[in-house]
Amino acid sequence: MQVPVSFEFYPPKTDEQRAQLDRTAARLKQLAPEYVSCTFGAGGSTLSQTPEAVERLRQAHGLDAAPHISCVGGTRAELAALLDHYRAMGCGRIVALRGDLPSGMARTGDFRFASELVAFIRDRHDCFHVEVGCYPETHPQSEDALADLRHFKAKVDAGAHGAITQYFYNADAYFRFVDDARALGVAIPIVPGIMPISNFTQLRRFSETCGAEIPRWVARRMQAYGDDVGAIREFAADLVAGLCRRLVEGGAPSLHFYTLNLAKPTLNVIARLQ
Repeated sequence: MQVPVSFEFYPPKTDEQRAQLDRTAARLKQLAPEYVSCTFGAGGSTLSQTPEAVERLRQAHGLDAAPHISCVGGTRAELAALLDHYRAMGCGRIVALRGDLPSGMARTGDFRFASELVAFIRDRHDCFHVEVGCYPETHPQSEDALADLRHFKAKVDAGAHGAITQYFYNADAYFRFVDDARALGVAIPIVPGIMPISNFTQLRRFSETCGAEIPRWVARRMQAYGDDVGAIREFAADLVAGLCRRLVEGGAPSLHFYTLNLAKPTLNVIARLQ
């Protein structure tokens, strides 16, 4: 099954993490990704680390690296300087997100909503292809599903060129979300975000925070395997590959993998799609 893929990394903070990112990037670039993205830390904690990681991915690994930019923690002047830096670096794609407020932080930076950030990016540098986020299972802080859709459309109306979803394990949620977005007049590509399963305890914790639902039967199957690491790995790869296959057959334009800077879980899934 041939479908374009892209990968998300997070910026390393230590020498050990840098070496891990290098190993992962070297393995995954063999799959010829359309691009890779690099996250932006909560509260602007990676204002310097994200640009460094993006430059390394571009220069050392020859990857088309797209930085994430978040509303949280960055002033208008800081984000303008980042955009100028990324343009000078040769980046052609930006992932623009509102971002989540860290614990104890009362407000965002100079932008409250991702739609405002998208408009700012398009106004300052119209050369960037701007990706935004969306939530097939509804953003956990949204009033309801329809309000969440309206917020998504506002980002599109502000000038977004494409969207990447939060991860999910229910393909029907994605298809319904796309149908609802199209009914509102949203025409941009909506790319499903895929989270390979490497650590189920960690995944469950992530999911509680971001509102992604783990089907009960999946959780119970994982529980049944206990400490059988091999069985868990095979089941997880089969599960996510089956999800990917259904998404592509249903019309998903490409697949965006959240790697957590690990190569093997993503490779295990993609090997099953060959």
